[in-house]
Amino acid sequence: MTTATEAPNDTLRAVRIGMRLSQDGLARELRRAGDAAGDPNDASKRLVQRWESGVSTWPRPVYARALERVTGLPVESLGFVFPVPMARVQSDGGGGHDMEHGTNGVTAAVGAPRATPGAVTENYSGVWLSRYEFFSSGRDATFKGTHYVVLLQHGNKLTGRSLDGASLNPDSPLSLDLTIDRNVVTGTWVEQTATDGYYAGARYHGAVQLLVEPTGRRMAGKWVGFGKDFDVNTGPWELVFQDSSTTSETLERYSRPPA
Repeated sequence: MTTATEAPNDTLRAVRIGMRLSQDGLARELRRAGDAAGDPNDASKRLVQRWESGVSTWPRPVYARALERVTGLPVESLGFVFPVPMARVQSDGGGGHDMEHGTNGVTAAVGAPRATPGAVTENYSGVWLSRYEFFSSGRDATFKGTHYVVLLQHGNKLTGRSLDGASLNPDSPLSLDLTIDRNVVTGTWVEQTATDGYYAGARYHGAVQLLVEPTGRRMAGKWVGFGKDFDVNTGPWELVFQDSSTTSETLERYSRPPA
């Protein structure tokens, strides 16, 4: 039985029925999909019941990934209510990213169940591809900064460092210090530019705020920081998951410029 704040997820139920799966059958397919992708989960009939009854209003990232694999649909279209509505992002046409609204019109309702403030349900440690864009007034053109970075998580804190030789500008190391609050990531960045590059070894720093997509495999948002002429600039930044391993062998494999 649901309460006043628990609206049944009829969308997920309709998708399941359309696939001719029982609740137990959907749980079984979710476990199979996770195992096949090397991303195991412990989905159960009880979990599916909690989703469909509205007791649990959004899936953890490991289940969101499995749901997308099994249904072939983006998890936002399956009737869930996320802590930050429709947390996929798109270009805002002005050099940054905004949240992309779902085509099904679902938004987070006032009073909808929320996670405990600051709660983290996913471990984001691993290798990520960092990409940001910036406009160079001196060259009158837009450029991209790309690095492989290793993220290490301690509670709700993320520390990121670029790997040696793992950027398009090998001598421009990048550092990130981030805090996770549900699916919002906020923090600071520092980049030491190459001594033989255009910026002649200048050190730049600023702030960054990113939204974690429901699958937990991409964070995207905006950076802000001072430019060469001490004006405040901003632009898009994203982190895309590559590998959960942080072994020396894995880090060696990613110690190269991104393709």
